[in-house]
Amino acid sequence: MSINWQSIAETPLQQGEEMRKQIVDKAIGDESFRAELLSNPKSAISTELGLDLPEEMNIEVHESDFQTLHLSLPVTELNEEQLEAIAAGRCCC
Repeated sequence: MSINWQSIAETPLQQGEEMRKQIVDKAIGDESFRAELLSNPKSAISTELGLDLPEEMNIEVHESDFQTLHLSLPVTELNEEQLEAIAAGRCCC
């Protein structure tokens, strides 16, 4: 039996991307959810995805416009705890 390591490695990132898409799609079609997402992102995301987000996790939501570009850079080094969280699918950083 052969293990597809690439599939295993991509799963947390793919799940993170699917969750991001779900949140963005809902925010586009639901103005009240969008307002809640902007004012209290952790609560809105937690409720929408049915997740208990860690207390130490910070979430920032920005509205795009034609004059502003939002660029998110990945961390350059991960500690052991962060690596374990990614491997377990609890983080998509």
